Amino acid sequence: MIRHECGLFGIYEHADAARLAYFGLYAQQHRGQESAGIVTRDADGVHEYKGMGLVPDIFTESSLRSLTGRTAVGHVRYSTTGRSSNCNAQPFLAHYKGQDIALAHNGNLVNAGELREKLENEGAIFSTSNDTEIFMHLLVRALRRHNLSDAVREACAQVRGAYCLLVMAGSTLIAVRDPFGFHPLALGRLDGMPVFASETCAFDLLEAEYERSVEPGEMIIVDSQGERSERLQGALPEKPRQCIFELIYFARPDSYVFNEQVYLCRKQMGWQLAHESTPDVDFVLPFPDSGVYSAVGFAQCAELPYEHAMIRNHYVGRTFIQPTQSMRNFGVRVKINPVRAMIEGKKICIVDDSIVRGTTMITRVKKLRELGAREVHIRISCPPVKYPCHYGIDFSSRGELIAAQCTLPEIVSRLDVDSLHYLSIDGLLRSVMHSDSYCLACFTGEYPVPCGECGKYRLEGACGVR
Repeated sequence: MIRHECGLFGIYEHADAARLAYFGLYAQQHRGQESAGIVTRDADGVHEYKGMGLVPDIFTESSLRSLTGRTAVGHVRYSTTGRSSNCNAQPFLAHYKGQDIALAHNGNLVNAGELREKLENEGAIFSTSNDTEIFMHLLVRALRRHNLSDAVREACAQVRGAYCLLVMAGSTLIAVRDPFGFHPLALGRLDGMPVFASETCAFDLLEAEYERSVEPGEMIIVDSQGERSERLQGALPEKPRQCIFELIYFARPDSYVFNEQVYLCRKQMGWQLAHESTPDVDFVLPFPDSGVYSAVGFAQCAELPYEHAMIRNHYVGRTFIQPTQSMRNFGVRVKINPVRAMIEGKKICIVDDSIVRGTTMITRVKKLRELGAREVHIRISCPPVKYPCHYGIDFSSRGELIAAQCTLPEIVSRLDVDSLHYLSIDGLLRSVMHSDSYCLACFTGEYPVPCGECGKYRLEGACGVR
C-alpha cells in the first residue's frame, strides 16, 4: 500500500475561519490520517487545536468554538519524516519576540539532516522530528534581519527538496510552493477572500471558486495591504517536476491538480493501457477505489464489460485489531470482498493503479483463484515502480519494491497470474496535458533534486537517508 502525503488548508479574513478550515481538512482527509490540526488568529493572539486520528474524531463543536479568529491554517498529516506522534502534528506553532508564527508544511527536504545538524551546532533545540521544525528555525533566524515575507524567502533558499508551505503571522498569511512544484497547492476565493488548499475538492465542499494553482517557485502574500505574488529567491527557470503520482493515485478524482482534472487523467491512463495490451477476458474488474477510474477508461477502449465484482467496506477505519498473527492478511479481506457468483469459471482482467511491494495483489489473486477464476490477467495504469521517492511519498526502500527486484516474468510467477502489463512511460505521458512537467523518478531513477548528504543523485537510494 502506498501511503498518502499531507494536506494543507488556509483561509484569510473570514468570520467562519475555523469551521471552514475543518471542512477543508475533512475534504482532504485522504491525504493524511495520522493527525490533524487548526491554528487561528484574532486580536488576542493565536489559538490551536491538534490531535491524533481523523478530522471528525479530533474536532468537536466545543473545540471549533475555541478557535476564534478570522484567519486560519490547517493540516492533515501522514508522516514521511518524523514519528507518528502528537508532537509532530501540524500546524507547527512558535513564539518569537512577541510574535506568534504558525507553519504548515507538505513535502520532504533532502537536506534535512545537514540542516538539522547545522542548526543544533548553532544552539537550536528541537522538540519534534519533522522537517517543519527545521523550516521554523530557519524562518525565525531570518526574522532577525528581515520582514516576514523576506524571511520566508531566505528560509526557502536554504532548503532543497519538495515543499508547500502556509505561514500565518500577525495579520499576514503566506502560501509558498517550491521551485520544482513537486506537490500541489491551489488558490481559491470564498466571499471574495483568498483560500488555499492542496486540492480543489476542498473548495467544492465550501462552495469556493477555484482560481488557479500556486505556481512553482511562487509566494503569495496576503495582508492588510492586499494580495501580491512574488518569486522565491533563486527560483529555477527550469520546467516544473510535479509528482505524477498525484494524478495516478493520491489526489481525489474530483480535484484539479497541476491544472489537470484528475478523473479524466486516470480514465485516459486506462484508455492508453487498453491500447497497449488488452487480454481476451470476460470482463474488467477494478479494485476500489483507486483503480476504478482507469478501469472505466480501459473497459470503454477495449469494449469489454465492466463489473464491480469486488465490494469495498466503506466503514472500515484506517486501523483495526488483528486477532492473531496467522491472520496477517485480515486487513485485505476486511476492506474488500469478492462477489462469488461473478468469479467462478470467468476470465478476469484486474485493472489497478500500481503495484508496489506486491503483497496486496498476491492476496487478491489468490482469493480469485480460490473462488474458481479461470484466468486472471492484470493491467496496471502506471509504469513499474522501481525507485523510492525522496520528496514526500512513502514508497518503500528499493529492496522492497517488487519491480526493482524481479523481472516481468518473475512478477507474473510470483503473483500467479496469466499475464501482466504495466502502462508505458510514453502512454502515461500521453494521458496528461503537460507531459514535460512531471517528476518520473520513481520509474526512471532520474531525480530532479540531488541528495544533500552525498551531493549525488539518489539513483539507488543508497545514501541511507530516511
